[in-house]
Amino acid sequence: MTRNTLPLLAATVTLLFAARVAAQQQPDWSKVQIKATKVSGNIYMLEGQGGNIAASVGEDGIVIVDDEFAPLAEKIQTALKELKITDKPVRFVINTHYHGDHTGGNPPFANSGSTVIAQDNVRKRLISGGTAGNGGSVKMEVKPAEKAALPIITFEHDLTVHLNGEDIRALHFPSGHTDGDAIIFFPKNNVVHMGDDFVRYGFPFIDVAGGGSIQGMTDGVEKAIAQLPADVKVIPGHGQLSNLDDVRAYTQMLKDTTAVVQKAMAAHKTVDQMKQEKILAPWAKWSGDFVNQDTFIETIYNSLTNHPGPFVKHN
Repeated sequence: MTRNTLPLLAATVTLLFAARVAAQQQPDWSKVQIKATKVSGNIYMLEGQGGNIAASVGEDGIVIVDDEFAPLAEKIQTALKELKITDKPVRFVINTHYHGDHTGGNPPFANSGSTVIAQDNVRKRLISGGTAGNGGSVKMEVKPAEKAALPIITFEHDLTVHLNGEDIRALHFPSGHTDGDAIIFFPKNNVVHMGDDFVRYGFPFIDVAGGGSIQGMTDGVEKAIAQLPADVKVIPGHGQLSNLDDVRAYTQMLKDTTAVVQKAMAAHKTVDQMKQEKILAPWAKWSGDFVNQDTFIETIYNSLTNHPGPFVKHN
C-alpha cells in the first residue's frame, strides 16, 4: 500500500473492515450523513461511515467513544451541536481499539482540543503500524499513524472519566477483537459500547495478527455480560442498537462455532477440509460478504493455533 495520508489510509481501512471491494476505491465522504439517535438520558449513538460512536453530551462537555474517519470529523461535530444540549466542545475521545474506522478521526479532534484516551496497546499499534488480519485470507499492512492520532492518556486495565454526572468507565478486555480492546460502560444511563467485540454484521472480524482471538473475544463478552443489567442498551461496534439477548445469542454462536472447529482439529482435519465439508453451515445466517463461513473457519483455526491455551468450552 503506497498511500501515506491519514484520510487515504482510513479509506483503505474502511474498505477492508467493511466490505470486500477494491483497495484503491475510497468512499465519497461528501455523501456520508451522520445519524444521531438518543439511546438513554444524555447518551447518543452516532452512525456514519465506520464504527458506531457513543456520545455523552452535557453541560460539562462531550465525551465520544470512537471517531470514525478524519474527513467526517466536522460532520460529527455538527451532528453533536444539532442536538442543542450544550455548546461545550468534545473534551475526550475514547478509542475502543486501534483500527482506522474507529480512530481515523483522532487527529482532527485532537487538533481541536480533545484529549484522546485508549488502552496501552492501542497507542503501541498506532505508533508501530504493521499487519492486520485474521491470519488467513484477510490481511493488510497498516502504516504508522501520525503523531496527532496517538492517545495521550493510556491505561493498562481500566480508566474512569467523571463527566456529566456519570462515571464513564473504560475496561480492557485482552485478546478479543484486538489486544487493545476496551468496552465502555455508562452505568448511570444503563448503556454500554462494546466496540468490535460485539458487532451486528454477522461473523465478527477478529484481528489475529493484531493480538485478537476467538477465545479472548468470547471470554471478554461473557465477562461484560456478567456486569450488565438485563435491560442494558448495547451499542455494537457496527450495526443497530441492541440488547443483552442479542449479545447472548452472539456469544453462543462464538462458542458453538469454536467447538465445531476444535472437534475438526482434534480429528486432524485441515482448514481446506473444514471448508470443503462446510462445517459452519448450521450458522449460515451469520455469514456475510465480509466474514463468510470459510473466512471464519480460518479465523477460529488461527486463533486456536496462534493463541495457545484452553479452548472455549461448549455449552
